[in-house]
Amino acid sequence: MLFVAALLRWRPVSLRSAAEVQIFIRITDNQQHTHIQILDRRMFQMVQFLVPSGPKRPGNISVSPQTGQNRTQSASNEFLQHVRKVSGLKQQDVFHNLRVPNQCQSERDEINLLLLTGHGVFCIDLKMWSGSVSAPSDTHWQLQVRAEQQNFTSVSIEQLPDALQAITVKTNNLHSHLKRCGLNIRPNLFIPRILFLSPDCVLSEDLLQTEQLVSCADVEPFLRSLREGYASWLSDAFTPSWISGHLSYGQMRAVRERLELLGTWDVLQMSGGQELTGDFQGCQHLALNRQETDLLEFSRAGSAITDALWSLLGHTPQVTVSMYKRGAQGWLGKPLIATATIPSSTRVIFRIRGETTDAKIPAGNIRSIALSI
Repeated sequence: MLFVAALLRWRPVSLRSAAEVQIFIRITDNQQHTHIQILDRRMFQMVQFLVPSGPKRPGNISVSPQTGQNRTQSASNEFLQHVRKVSGLKQQDVFHNLRVPNQCQSERDEINLLLLTGHGVFCIDLKMWSGSVSAPSDTHWQLQVRAEQQNFTSVSIEQLPDALQAITVKTNNLHSHLKRCGLNIRPNLFIPRILFLSPDCVLSEDLLQTEQLVSCADVEPFLRSLREGYASWLSDAFTPSWISGHLSYGQMRAVRERLELLGTWDVLQMSGGQELTGDFQGCQHLALNRQETDLLEFSRAGSAITDALWSLLGHTPQVTVSMYKRGAQGWLGKPLIATATIPSSTRVIFRIRGETTDAKIPAGNIRSIALSI
């Protein structure tokens, strides 16, 4: 290990965002060999929630066990139910995957979990990191993972953006957004938090002293602290908010209504069952109003084989797109707004979550698109 330290001092390695420095130490015939590689991949990612259109509440998620993403969605549902059970919050006060516009309203940033309580609006990012987390600078964190194997030891070091700074900015953006909507609520009632859900995540001493960071061992006590007893409920009912420093029932109702109007991700379901989350950008032959349209369903008259045979004869296969009205489902299902028949080769523009370029997906390969607000 002294040799490794000397080598690192002799050849300093510059870390890059979303890149890793991996050190392999292999012992063979009592000789130690060291190799250093730069890996352009990320080993640890944040918890990914799959969400439907409409209000961002756990009860509205429909799960299909066909894909790996849906299994992740099922695990997400269980976690959200656990949050409600431990915290005592109602389903209407637990939101997830809210996408909040920035100060310039040019982009939207995602908040993993939002809890609306009388003590304030908790804006929470969830991390499933494993390893040692430290903050060597004011702008970046460092994640180090050590793996012991039979003949060598692997140490991965990843440089990450400051997660606390990111959730603080998103929390301030949410306060500014609600203020633009006419809600005058004190900024200190918007509270940023980061929950580290992996028991294998070890925070450095300085990060442990940060109130906004909640380690895995402290997640349960944090959620229990949100539970309001009868005395607290009675006090808030008769004490004005400007005296108690809490949100009044009227303010909570107004915040809840505005949060329900915040958009989340669109969900595109392929004909084969795969689901993609992202942003529906549009389609050449479709004109729709997102505020009124909740769901697009794509249906073909024949199968893929018959469409291929018709294509050989010079016929263009068609796809019928049904557009359904946003809102609660009636006795006869969702009201149908309009239908359109388009060529199956028409490209649907969809920006997949986490990608920087648009994907162009043939309409014939799509089963449905659930639109967020």
